[in-house]
Amino acid sequence: MMTDRFPRGQAAIVAAATHGMGKAPGFSSLDLAAMAGAKALAQVGLAPKDVDGLFVALPDDFMSGLGLAEYYGISPRITENNRTGGSAFMTHAMWAALALATGQCSVALIAYGSNQRSAAGSLIKSMRESPYETPYRLPRPVGAYALAASRYCHEYGLRREQLGEVALAARGWARLNPDAYAREPLTMDDYLASRMVADPLSVRDCCLVTDGAAAIVMVSAERARDLARQPVYLLGAAAATEHREITQMPDLTRTAARLSGPRALAQAGVGVADIDVVQLYDAFTINTLLFLEDLGFCDKGEAGSFVEGGRIAPGGELPVNTNGGGLSCVHPGMYGLFAIVEAVEQLMGRAGQRQVAGARLALAHGNGGELSSQATVVLGMQDVL
Repeated sequence: MMTDRFPRGQAAIVAAATHGMGKAPGFSSLDLAAMAGAKALAQVGLAPKDVDGLFVALPDDFMSGLGLAEYYGISPRITENNRTGGSAFMTHAMWAALALATGQCSVALIAYGSNQRSAAGSLIKSMRESPYETPYRLPRPVGAYALAASRYCHEYGLRREQLGEVALAARGWARLNPDAYAREPLTMDDYLASRMVADPLSVRDCCLVTDGAAAIVMVSAERARDLARQPVYLLGAAAATEHREITQMPDLTRTAARLSGPRALAQAGVGVADIDVVQLYDAFTINTLLFLEDLGFCDKGEAGSFVEGGRIAPGGELPVNTNGGGLSCVHPGMYGLFAIVEAVEQLMGRAGQRQVAGARLALAHGNGGELSSQATVVLGMQDVL
């Protein structure tokens, strides 16, 4: 019988940085990732030459681990560029923690960058052609998420205003974040009047298209205390998948987050009621509702009512996507690493006007493909070890 063991608290994030948020013309995805990585390393007095574990997944380079190593002029002991979409970076954090705990590396850098907006100006076509779906001309990825949203509306009576609560909450947080790309006011009337993209999802239900880069630095818990005043410890991490193509998803209203979330929380030894801040991959508003349910923050079919009244917005009971998320802060192709960075910023107390008072435990959840890959990490401060 397999036991689900994880080196709880044996690895820590000591630095986190973003770069080129919104628009960064003139730079490649690799440039942006390298600059974010260098910025994060400099926060704790390190340099690229100190990195011996390199984890990266660029949108336009399937050998990006080799590319970033060459760019930095380093020869890391571990080079990993696992690609599961936006959830990849949660799996990178998981593998980095395991590598650090077993001495396979001493300094792990996880980096991502994309010039999606300045280079392409639209969603990068990353979905493979499917012989079963392509003939029906489903717009991807938005069409896949619209299918999930439609099914959810049919089963649970979800109203557009409830999807709108997710969009408005994200914008409320973004207005507190000077690095967020979309900071103009957004009202429910604005949301309801927005152009439909794939029914029932309108343009305000869809993520931004931006440039941007992010990076985190991980070391062993012992070394972390020498490098950072407030290290953030990785307490649990788990991933799960049940399909690749949306037509193969067993149930359009239930994601594999219901598998990854409980495992990560059990490894961490905490429950959802203990979590202070939640960072979810909100490529579309329906994602936030599905993940809140599947991770255990509310029961299936109840997320629409759960988010009403600003519950996940600034000042609400459960702070969700406190940087503005993919809907209002940044979404350069894959958002997962930005969710981890925001969790770290909150736990380190560096989130400025959007800071959640007393945050000690955070959950960051990544999504890849068409609700295909789900990965969850639980992070905490030293006093929760």
